[in-house]
This record gives sequence, structure tokens and C-alpha cells, in this order.
Amino acid sequence: MDLVSYADLVVELVNTHDPAEDALHDLDSLRALLTPRPHLLGRLTYRDLEAMRQLRQELRGIVEAAVAGEDDRAAEGLNAMLIRHPVHPALSDHDGHPWHLHLTEDGSVPDRYAAGAAMGLAVLIGERGIGALGLCTSRECRNIFFHTGSDRSQRYCSDRCGKRDGGQ
Repeated sequence: MDLVSYADLVVELVNTHDPAEDALHDLDSLRALLTPRPHLLGRLTYRDLEAMRQLRQELRGIVEAAVAGEDDRAAEGLNAMLIRHPVHPALSDHDGHPWHLHLTEDGSVPDRYAAGAAMGLAVLIGERGIGALGLCTSRECRNIFFHTGSDRSQRYCSDRCGKRDGGQ
């Protein structure tokens, strides 16, 4: 199991927020966010939607702290999430794949999402360092991303943002 892949949950959720238009505005938009990851789907309520919005703000705060060089604050926030949303690994052999590790699928949708996101982010930071987290510097975008290069020089979340700003 590639636990770092769970870190993508952080980017996918946090980048649903745009001051001009919140892409996580109703239960259908929450379902759309979760559809690529069927193991996270389940019965959704407006309470789940609000919990996901709160989780989004908490994760953004962790990334913003890391980007600002406030490593201790970022780590404290992430550690608090790991305590509140414990990860429970389990062996699985689904869909003809050999036995491999997954995170259990117990609890509410927001709890499962938070556990996976926190674990993935923790593994990513453990492997690549806290400097692997980035915040797009485009004037029109505040998306988060993970640095892909070792030099941490990436300034934009995408080529589109870089070209729009005349950078990259």
C-alpha cells in the first residue's frame, strides 16, 4: 500500500475552496469529490458536509503553517488530527489483488477521509520533509500542492497558473 497516495486527499479537499465559489457547496458536490474513491462513499448528511468543510480549513491551516516556515505548528496540527482520527490498517485481497494493506473503512465519511488524509500527509512529510508542501503563488489561485522536485522551487500548482502569471 502506498500510504503517500492518501496525501492526495488533502489536495483534493483543500482545493475545493475558492473565495469566489465554494466547490463544496452541497451534498452533490461532496459526492462528486468522493466518487473517484468509492471506498470513501457512503450515506451523506449535511452534518458530513459541514465536517468536511471544517476538515478542509484544518488541513489548509496545516499546509499554510508549513509554507510559512512554522514547522512546529504544522506538525502539532497534523499530530492532533492523527489523534482525533486514528488510522486502523487492515489486510485486504480485493479484486483479485494479493494481500496488501488498506485503511479500514469504519466510521463516518468525514472521519475516514480525515484519517486517510492525515496519514498520507504524515507519511509524505516523513519521506520528503515538511518543505514538500506548497501554496500556489498565482494572484488568482491559492491552491495547495506537493513539490515534485527536490529543489522546492515550484511556485505554482499548475502550468496554467504559471502561464497566467507570466511565470515558470
